[in-house]
Amino acid sequence: MRKLNHALLASALALACASCTAEKEANYQVIPLPQEVSLPQGNPFKLNENVFIAYPENNALLQRNAEFLSEYIQQATNYAPKTKAIAAGEQVKNAIVLGLDPGIANKEGYVLTTTPEGISINGQTENGVFYGIQTLRKSIPAEAKGATVLIPAGEIKDEPRFSYRGMHLDVGRHFFPKEFIKKYIDLLALHNMNTFHWHLTEDQGWRIEIKKYPKLTEIGSQRSRTVIGRNTQEYDNTPYGGFYTQEEAKEIVKYAQERYITIIPEVDLPGHMLAALAAYPEMGCTGGPYEVCPRWGVFEDVLCIGNDKTMQFLEDVMSEIIEIFPSEYVHIGGDEAPRTRWEKCPKCQARIKAEGLKADKKHTAEDRLQSYCMTRIEKFLNSKGRRIIGWDEILEGDVAPNATVMSWRGASGGIEAAQMGHDVIMTPNTYCYFDYYQTADTKDEPLGIGGYVPIEKVYSLDPTFDLNEEQKKHIIGAQANLWTEYITTTEHVEYMVLPRMAALAEVQWTQPEKKDFKDFTKRLARLMKFYQRDGFNYAKHVFDLKVDFTPDVAKKAVVVTLSTIDDAPIYYTLDGTEPTTASLKYTEPVAITETADFQAVVIRPEGKSKVVNKKISFNKATYCPIELTFQPSEKYKFGGAITLVDGMKGNDSYATGAWLGFVGGDVEAIIDLGQETEIKRVATNAIVDMSAWIMGSTGLVVSVSDDNKEFREVAVKDIPAETNIDKKGVENYEITFDPVKARYVKVVIKRSPALPKGHAGEGKAAYMFIDEIEVD
Repeated sequence: MRKLNHALLASALALACASCTAEKEANYQVIPLPQEVSLPQGNPFKLNENVFIAYPENNALLQRNAEFLSEYIQQATNYAPKTKAIAAGEQVKNAIVLGLDPGIANKEGYVLTTTPEGISINGQTENGVFYGIQTLRKSIPAEAKGATVLIPAGEIKDEPRFSYRGMHLDVGRHFFPKEFIKKYIDLLALHNMNTFHWHLTEDQGWRIEIKKYPKLTEIGSQRSRTVIGRNTQEYDNTPYGGFYTQEEAKEIVKYAQERYITIIPEVDLPGHMLAALAAYPEMGCTGGPYEVCPRWGVFEDVLCIGNDKTMQFLEDVMSEIIEIFPSEYVHIGGDEAPRTRWEKCPKCQARIKAEGLKADKKHTAEDRLQSYCMTRIEKFLNSKGRRIIGWDEILEGDVAPNATVMSWRGASGGIEAAQMGHDVIMTPNTYCYFDYYQTADTKDEPLGIGGYVPIEKVYSLDPTFDLNEEQKKHIIGAQANLWTEYITTTEHVEYMVLPRMAALAEVQWTQPEKKDFKDFTKRLARLMKFYQRDGFNYAKHVFDLKVDFTPDVAKKAVVVTLSTIDDAPIYYTLDGTEPTTASLKYTEPVAITETADFQAVVIRPEGKSKVVNKKISFNKATYCPIELTFQPSEKYKFGGAITLVDGMKGNDSYATGAWLGFVGGDVEAIIDLGQETEIKRVATNAIVDMSAWIMGSTGLVVSVSDDNKEFREVAVKDIPAETNIDKKGVENYEITFDPVKARYVKVVIKRSPALPKGHAGEGKAAYMFIDEIEVD
């Protein structure tokens, strides 16, 4: 017994010693990457439970900053440094000292200095100190329980590239509780963001209490049912709703303010207002009846701008909104407002006449009516000391003179607005829509709206694009948007924004010449440990196998290049079997010259990655020279004409680069088979996604030639135009004919002339996305 007690005592002492001496190293390789890090050789500062955090006495903001830092350190280490006020000029050691320095140029800039005796974090403002705290926080290992953390000696001088660094969340389609909104704000703080764009109203739900109009939440916050899937004809028949009281919203505003985050509320007008019209039908052009919308999309019923009560309603709503939200900006939407009701509404037509609103070559009188509405609300808000932000549709008419434009339909609207002298926030959907899929392999992904925005694409954004120096001054920042048609849970929200939010943070903060995606991914692995520690549901696609399929026309091959961020071993097969360590090991790009069922996987000690697979099918047209007489849209030309004969069919996402998108003309492709060849079949594929204004083909015409001059028609096939306005999927078209010999094959794929009756874009041109022309 005596020996056992000695043994237990020795073991306990050994553990205690190990606990006392356990050390972990901090690392300034954080996200976003600071602008300037100087690390001379020297002893580190030892952060342990004896360190305290000092702040200037009588500075409540820096006191709160100190308390935040103590809390952050506790999350990593389990010990919370004490906080202490110090007098001006008082010298302290073994402390982290927060202070202000008016010599720092940028109001959000900071200088973080570390010596063996202590750390100082100074900013021009308390905001800047807060961002220095974020850098220190992220430099400490996410898991350092009880450890002494060695913080490298040196100096960081840092400031943000853009003054507006935002994230958006739509709570109109789906509602998220107050505590999650706070958690979302915490994520913004972690990523050095300073603006939360809160989309509060939608056709599918009004989410903010307005005391003068109680029916907005009594009726407008509840829909009776929700469509199942992507606008099918099925509904769940389950009531759905929720809203924030004004007191709850004020509580969230205060929570954000403490973290130096401004909340910009959005009341979207004059479209996307069915929830409001269900509550107050007299504000619509037809008088209803209306319902809180159970479907997704764009709808004809909008606010009646000719009705004085409607305009008074908007001013009343804005009066209460600005009492809740102290932000300089209020977002008033302006997107996706069809003009069809206004064209037939006597009140709206009377308003057009009374205001002298005239059509011209670019704009209809109804376009001017929307501008009238936006300008009137802008003037009202300006009179209250506020400014407006609107989506780039506000450029369609006479844009409100002091408006800030949020460019979402690509970058062109933002570029145009900057050239006109408007301030611009870049949120182009092709880079910044986080409801788009983050992988091209969507079969195992939770439901998304479509599209494809991988983390690499987010990271590649330069919000200033090709503007000149004067115009660049009008780009005040960038933001990503999360629309929630198909995002029903808080876990799904987290999955869609993380880790893409980290890529956006570096776009917003770090100067472009310092950005490097490979380096970013290494730093991202460290940040993901914070996500894991704090229980966030983050996506892990960055660890997936990266695959590039590149056509080599000269060799008539597809060259497959594989990579991982950590250089883990990769194995592949060509016969459709799942690879193992006994399969071919990838060492260099693989050239495939015949039909194959390619599969590849990364095998790490902790397990296998997702298997990548691609069917590559060779036919008589594969990798033959191809010419297009009508070119694809600049936005959707991707790899060019060769994409149509590269042996690889696209999946159901039009934005992956596997499809070419055309608008305004038929596709006409001439394929050179290289020599006289017998053929009897031509086939192709098109995506139909009516919600994205994409329709299929209405016919195929095949002609052949021996000299590429004189063509003779050998087959024609008519295809009925799509009328189902909810259709989404891949259509396959095939035409067969009697065998014929020829060298050149001309394939005409006829477009659908216009979007069908009942569609939000009825009568307007549709896109057609085509991939893979097969000739046999």
